[in-house]
Amino acid sequence: MVREYLFILLGLALMLGCNGLNSRASSRFIDEHVARIEPISREANLAYWEAATTGKAAAYDRYAELELQKRQIYSNAEEYAFLKKMKEQGGLGDAVVAREIELLYLAYLPNQIEPELLREITTLGAEVEKKFSIFRGTAGKRRLSGNQIEEILKSEKKTGLRREAWLASKQVGTEVAQELLRLVRLRNKAAQKLGFRNYHALSLAVTEQDEKELNKIFEELYDLTNGPFFALKHELDEELARRFHTRIEELQPWHYQDPFFQESPMLESVNLDQYYAGRDIRLLAADFYRGIGLPIDSILAKSDLYEREGKNPHAFCTDIDRRGDVRILCNLTDSERWMETILHEGGHAVYSYYTNPALPYLLRQEAHAFTTEAIANFFGRLSRNPWWMEEMLGLTPEQRQELLQVSARYARLKQLIFSRWAMVMYNFEKELYADPEQDLNALWWTLVEKYQGIKKPAGRDEPDWAAKIHFTIVPCYYHNYLLGEMLASQLHACLTRSVLREGGQAGYVGATEAGAWLRERVFGAGASWSWNEMIKRATGEPLTARYFVEQFVN
Repeated sequence: MVREYLFILLGLALMLGCNGLNSRASSRFIDEHVARIEPISREANLAYWEAATTGKAAAYDRYAELELQKRQIYSNAEEYAFLKKMKEQGGLGDAVVAREIELLYLAYLPNQIEPELLREITTLGAEVEKKFSIFRGTAGKRRLSGNQIEEILKSEKKTGLRREAWLASKQVGTEVAQELLRLVRLRNKAAQKLGFRNYHALSLAVTEQDEKELNKIFEELYDLTNGPFFALKHELDEELARRFHTRIEELQPWHYQDPFFQESPMLESVNLDQYYAGRDIRLLAADFYRGIGLPIDSILAKSDLYEREGKNPHAFCTDIDRRGDVRILCNLTDSERWMETILHEGGHAVYSYYTNPALPYLLRQEAHAFTTEAIANFFGRLSRNPWWMEEMLGLTPEQRQELLQVSARYARLKQLIFSRWAMVMYNFEKELYADPEQDLNALWWTLVEKYQGIKKPAGRDEPDWAAKIHFTIVPCYYHNYLLGEMLASQLHACLTRSVLREGGQAGYVGATEAGAWLRERVFGAGASWSWNEMIKRATGEPLTARYFVEQFVN
């Protein structure tokens, strides 16, 4: 029935070649597509939520099957031909319909591969993710959760125990590496069948990103951050060397607070965890978002926020149905890291929840993956903002002033560390898909040393790269986190200078004007425009790295 219906639309649109008929045919196609995809997407999101919160194999299997059903819809060759023709002809006469057709074309494009290969990719991806979700590293006879590993690397003074914890964080890499490489090869095979040189190139194309432009952005940031990063890292290394009674040249990866050195270590002079100890992190987040006119109480009521066995050890936000069922998964403890995380995931949540509900289903989503990352980063930064901390935690002006003396350095170090880590991820993944048969273990550590200044432990030859879950669940995506940081700085500059007029130092507590501006200018637009057009309309200029550099590098 669907096939016959499509041929009627295709015949009307292509044979008559009339823009009015094209627009009507496109609208009918969109309505039919949404009627099929919306319920399946909702069920898939619910299955994934159950899988992530319980670790049950049956839920992962159900999720994989539903994802396959979705991809089978998007793999329909006749429907793709219709969308391609409508896109190429243009002149639909309705900007909303034209944008929906553009988004559908980009959604169908990567799925134009044979069903057997599609099923193999989907099933294998779910299997690898399941291993990540239930895996726990071991140190001696202890099985360690992600939170336990991070706590050891944050506070343990004994180098031997730190080393054991760091090694435990990498054990999942050995567990999944071969299957992950198989997944990379399958993704490349699919991309090459569609005329792209590899999956990385395909991924950028279908997300409306230009590889040359991205390379230029990353090269520019490398040059701008190189000197400042290594100067700050030398100061950090001096502090770590004193803390662990060793020489700078003898520092190892496990001397840093994070298993991948993607986050700033807590400095001796600014232990932010002390301000959150004994606090109700969930309540703080709820109070803050309510205070800026973007309440998340109904979101938190459906969320899963605390750690337990079998539950996904990471954090994410999911929009179940694009109709208000938005949920957050966290593993909260009373620490600054988890305060940042729930503010971050809350940012994703308000973007989804407050998208204009009057928009058509296909436009009722973020303008781009990195624009929702920008909002998440924008709010996540507040956990270290002295003005925010003073208001939300009831600190004294003296405590706030004390924090001010060190917070700027801490924020700068954090952003510089993350930008360099993002360079590792972007460049490694680009090379991974360019040649998955090369010595990836060696490549990983070459890039880690170049961009992060961390040396490979002597004699180590393990797939440490594979321990990063993002290669499995969100391939060719990580660069969006850095683009999100740039946009977060651009939004902050616009809000503080043009909306709140606070000279760049806003804590945003009770700033309902900021909440309303974001809701109207960013969230409400959904995917009505391309990401850079949305940014230009919101801030007055396209995406630029200028404000990130101004805020954290200069």
